[in-house]
Formats: sequence, C-alpha cells, structure tokens
Amino acid sequence: MSTTTAETAPPPTTARAGRRAWLGLALLALPTLLVGLDMNVLFLALPRLTADLRPSGTEQLWITDSYGFMTAGFVITMGTLGDRIGRRRLLLIGAAGFGAASVLAAFSTGTTMLIAARLLLGLAGAALMPSTLALITSMFAEARQRGQAISIWATCNFTSAAVGPVLGGFLLEHFWWGSVFLVAAPVMLLVLVAGPVLLPEFRNPDRGRLDPVSVALSMAAVLPIVYGIKRLAVPEGGGPTLPVAAIVVGAGVGALFVRRQLHLATPLLDLRLFRNPTFTAVLCALVLAGVVMAGTGLLGTQFLQSVLDLSPTTAALWFAPMGLGVGLGTMLAPALGRRLPLPAAIAVGLACSVPGCLLITQVGADGRPLPLAVGVAVLALGTGPLFALGTGVVVGAVPAERAGSAASMSETSNFLGGSLGMALLGAAGTGLYQQRMAGPVADAVSAGLPEGAAHQARETLAGAVGAAHRLPDGAAADLLRAAHDAFTGGLHLAGVTGAVVFAGLSVWFLRLHRRSQQG
Repeated sequence: MSTTTAETAPPPTTARAGRRAWLGLALLALPTLLVGLDMNVLFLALPRLTADLRPSGTEQLWITDSYGFMTAGFVITMGTLGDRIGRRRLLLIGAAGFGAASVLAAFSTGTTMLIAARLLLGLAGAALMPSTLALITSMFAEARQRGQAISIWATCNFTSAAVGPVLGGFLLEHFWWGSVFLVAAPVMLLVLVAGPVLLPEFRNPDRGRLDPVSVALSMAAVLPIVYGIKRLAVPEGGGPTLPVAAIVVGAGVGALFVRRQLHLATPLLDLRLFRNPTFTAVLCALVLAGVVMAGTGLLGTQFLQSVLDLSPTTAALWFAPMGLGVGLGTMLAPALGRRLPLPAAIAVGLACSVPGCLLITQVGADGRPLPLAVGVAVLALGTGPLFALGTGVVVGAVPAERAGSAASMSETSNFLGGSLGMALLGAAGTGLYQQRMAGPVADAVSAGLPEGAAHQARETLAGAVGAAHRLPDGAAADLLRAAHDAFTGGLHLAGVTGAVVFAGLSVWFLRLHRRSQQG
C-alpha cells in the first residue's frame, strides 16, 4: 500500500474491513488490556509492596494514582500528536516506553524509583490508549463493524478490572510483587514486532502545527491541581494554605488554556464539542463512573485481603466479577442501543448500577465476600452501555481525521476518573478510618502499645495489624476488630457515593432523552 495513501486519507466510508483489520484489532486489544491492567493489578500488590518498601501515606497514594494522573494529563496531547505524526508510529513509541518502564518498576528498590517508573508508565500509556481507539476508526469504516469493534475495544479496556486482579493474584502467589509489572514487557515486544505488519498508518492531511503553548498550559493546569488534591487528601503538616493555593493556580492556568483553545484554528482540545449536550454528559459520566469503580476497586480488594484475610489469588477471584460485569455490559450494549435511543440506553444501564452500590453497603467486617462480589458485578454491568455506546458518541462527534483528538477526550475522562477515585475515595476511606481509630488506639496505648506503633495503627490498617503483634491477646483482638470495622466503613462510604452518583447520572440521561423527543 502506498505510504501517501495510507497516511493521508481515511478508508472509504462504504468499505468493509477484512481479515487483516480484525487481526489488527486483536493486536490492539493487547495494549488496551495492559494499560488498564497496570492500574488494577496494583491493588492486590499494594499490601506486599507496602510491607517491603514501607512508603508513607502520601507515597502510597503517589504509587497508586500517579500512573493514572500522568495518563490523564498527557493523553490529550498524545491523541492530537498521533493525528499529526501518525497513529501507528505513536502506538509503537508508546509500546517501547511502556515495556521499558515496566521493567524499571518491576525491579524498583525504593519508593522514589517506583514512583518514577509509574510516572513513565503513565506517559507511555497516554501514547498508547488514544492510538488504539483512533486506529479502530481508520481500520473499520463501515458503521456497524465500527460499532462492534469499539464494543470489543471497550470490553478489553474494562475487562482488565477482572484480568488484572486474577493475574496479579496468581503472580503474587508464586513470585515477588514486581512480577505484576514485568508481565507487560513481552506483550509490548509482540506489539512492536507485529504492529508494522497488521496496523495501517494514518495522519491527518490537514494536521496543522502542534501548539506547544497549549501543551504547556494543559500540564501547568493539571499538575498543581493534582498536587493540591493529594496534599489535602493526606495532610503532612503546614496547613491547607499551600495545597489550596496550588489548586487555585491550576484553575487559573486552566482558564487561560480554555481561552486559548477557543481562539485557535486547530486547538489542542476542541472545546466547541461541549456544545453537544450528549457529548458533554458522556464525558462527565465517564469521569464519575471511573471515580466510583476505581475507588471501590481499591477499597474492595484491600478489604478482601486485609479484613477477610483472603490470599491474593482468592481475593482476585472474588473481585473478578467487576471486570466480567463490565465486559458483559459492553458486549450487550450494541443490542440495547438498537432497541433504545442512546441516552435512554445509558440511563437504563446506570440505574441498574444503583442496587449494586447499595449491596456493597451491607458488607460486614466479619461476614463473607459474596455480597461484595455480587455488588461490584451488578455495579459494573450497568456501566457497560456508558462505556461502549458513550465512547462511540465521543469518537463519532468529529471527522475521522481528528479521531485521535476525540479518543484522547474519552481516555482523559476514563483515567482522570480512575485516578480521582483512588485519590478521593481512598483518601475519604483513610480519613474515616483514622477518625474511628482514635479511641481504640488510645486504649491500645494504655495496654502498652509504644507511641510509634500507635501512630502507624492510626494511619493505616496494615499499621494496626503490625501493632497488634505487640499487644497481649485480648488487647490485640480489640484493636484488630476496631481496625476492621473502621476500614469497612470506608468501603460502605464508597457504596453510598456510587449509589448517589449513578442515580444522578441516570436522571441526567433520562432528561436528555426526553428533550430529544420533545425536540
């Protein structure tokens, strides 16, 4: 195929994809799974990683969510860059970087090294994700095939919630915690070898110039806000003045970014798309759904291991229904979308998530994992139409030559939601835990617990487990019981938050449906 043709023009709108395109989709499924897996697999590794590297509370949050925040921060730039330099080229660059950073993370000898590796993984992930979705629009021009391909892509993207814990549990049973990162290296090598053969190249023929000022402004807006949220979530002294100031500065720079985008002929982020109410609702819903699912995932997997004392593999199997529920929901979404208008289909799905969230609030510290497994499965099943049909709305809102930029908006919403979920719901759970543990820890100090161990017990559940070994049997049992109840309260908080969020989003999409009927 001529390089000029492949790189400057999309396929004809009536062409049907052949065998090579479907093989290419199968290849694209690999980085799609791995980028999501790299976030989810860390949940199970966190207890062992924490015991080995002993990060502080702030460092632990950086380890868990720096990856997602970096991806969210750079994915818009990367999506637009892919439209300009070539989507396949950017995919291969991202694959090489992701493989190298995975090796660095696997063999990290300290928290600083691991955080740096996670930052690099996030940057590489930002190059991979919009490229995979944008390439689908190049490979599948016929509308029905494209819808099927996007549903498969969405299934792979979110099934990582199931695959990640199961794979992580198996690896943690047999190897050290770094093995959960190392698995990405051979997969990315396969993408580098097979990508040039199976995947077409595509560049926007009217790509224009990438505006470096917009890139700088986008990062200067995101990073201070991220810093401020983290400092407010886990205070380290000095009061709230500095983090609040950082958030204000970030918001101010964000306003400059928005103003610049509205005046550029080829903006980094086309904000005019937000005039479409369904487009806006989908992106907001993707963020909020990501908050609930990631926060529940973080707290739920730790609950299974640290409160119910399940092995990593057993915990992974009990939590796998979340990813399986998303996968089933995304696969069923096209059939639902053919029977209902799109806003109504999404509203019905999100309404089905509410009972799952409420079931999570009934999980007990001394109970069984079944209510949690059923709750997360129902929660995830209802999000399927949002992820599959909503992604199609976002990508379909722009011409094919700008699909990378549109895909980056969808991915920004996904990863920003996931990172905010781990940061905000994780911090809320930690705050509730620390509040409820003040009295029990004071009792433990009276029973002979040293002040240093008492501080650790107040900070985290892992610290309470360690402190219990230094107490007499009766006092140790009381401390552990209080710690388990306090941590379970954080999981209940995530369930209540999810029920409110999904109910509100369902009402929003129903109103969009009614307005479309009236119009």
